[in-house]
Amino acid sequence: MSNKQINVTLSEGKGQSYGTILKFFWPEFITALILYSLPYFVDCFFIGHLKSTEIYTISGVVDNVLNICVKIAEGLSIGTVAMAGYYNGLHKYKDVGRAFSNALWVSVIIGGLVSCTVYLGGYWIYKIFNFSDHMINIGLPFLRIRAIAIFFQFVCFAFIGFLRSIKNTFIPMILFGIGSIVFIFSDYCLIFGNFGFPSLGLQGSAVAYLIQYVTMSLCAIIYVFYFGINKKYDIDMKLDTLSRSKIIKLLWLSLPIIIDKAIMAWAYVWLSILLTPIGQHALANFSVMKLMERMVFLPATAFAQVITFLVSNDIGNKNWIDITANIKKVLMLSSIMIAVLLSFGSYYSLQIVELITCNKEIGSIAAKVFPALSLFVFIDLLQLILSGALRGAFDVRTVMVTRVCVICFYFMPISYLLSLIPIQSDVFKFFLIYSSFFIGNGLMSIVYIKKFAKK
Repeated sequence: MSNKQINVTLSEGKGQSYGTILKFFWPEFITALILYSLPYFVDCFFIGHLKSTEIYTISGVVDNVLNICVKIAEGLSIGTVAMAGYYNGLHKYKDVGRAFSNALWVSVIIGGLVSCTVYLGGYWIYKIFNFSDHMINIGLPFLRIRAIAIFFQFVCFAFIGFLRSIKNTFIPMILFGIGSIVFIFSDYCLIFGNFGFPSLGLQGSAVAYLIQYVTMSLCAIIYVFYFGINKKYDIDMKLDTLSRSKIIKLLWLSLPIIIDKAIMAWAYVWLSILLTPIGQHALANFSVMKLMERMVFLPATAFAQVITFLVSNDIGNKNWIDITANIKKVLMLSSIMIAVLLSFGSYYSLQIVELITCNKEIGSIAAKVFPALSLFVFIDLLQLILSGALRGAFDVRTVMVTRVCVICFYFMPISYLLSLIPIQSDVFKFFLIYSSFFIGNGLMSIVYIKKFAKK
């Protein structure tokens, strides 16, 4: 085929049909809903039934802080996928096993260090948010149990990364499914003391997280080591089989992903710190806002996964016509879905907040601010889809550098200055600080658009 014929073919490309994109979307959406968002929503719902602003605030703050730890575990898991998957593609199965054993030991060591740091530093973590000694005494047992659960989360994610690297996506789905069921059941029983279980209140939620990841880790260990997987890949967990060069390579592969994910998680921690002077009720409302935002944003999260693999399939041929068409279609579909959810959420914001918290006082600010922030959500949608497209184009560096620069050099200083403005209205101050985060996401979008324009 001549160059002219190739150019004609590319220029006539229209990307995937809307129907095909939606076929890719629904499995990702269901996965994000059932395996990731639903357990968190149910946990907040149960904790809301305790009808305590203090307890709700503690739960929200701990979730924000520990989300950074989760992103580190996810980054190591993705690095494991890349490294072990490389050898699996070459059919060097023994090297796959060695890559996994190295990754598992790295996850155990780093997970242990992170877990110990959170466990021992719990008091000072709460002090950052100006918690009273009374609240710290309530929250310390909760945080320490969650810290132990973090260790098992690192272990679990190492196994999931290995399974995905050998193209086994079914077992990770089953593991997350089992984990979600175990968590919701344990959460309900241990918070309220049902079915003969002790009533532990807030601590019951932390124990449920621990049971979830211990169960998932045990299931993963049994599957890998007792169903023949270890024999095929010659997995040897002895310390003398560790390779310094492979460990360094794993860390090098994982670091950009960890930084990318952790910096966005840190932005929410920073928002919590800035909202602390407004009062305990502001932190509780921030937890409610984050939950509402997460539920509304489910379609965007799923579409971000879809656009990543759509772009990755076209990038090899430099098929920018189809890539652009797919991005536009994904943005169109996600915008429509989120517009519907935002309209519903804004109109019924008060009822939704009361449903989540079971307490009118906890979500009073969130119910007023959510409709006002709805328009800003589309800015966040744009940066999420475009960052997913850049990852699909193997340009993770642009996403990482952009996020770090915007968060560190725009969002943190601007939001801090806004927090110093003497504003009497807690609602308006809450809105002003939170909106600076979305404006920062808009700056990220501008960088991503310029990057695609160059390509």
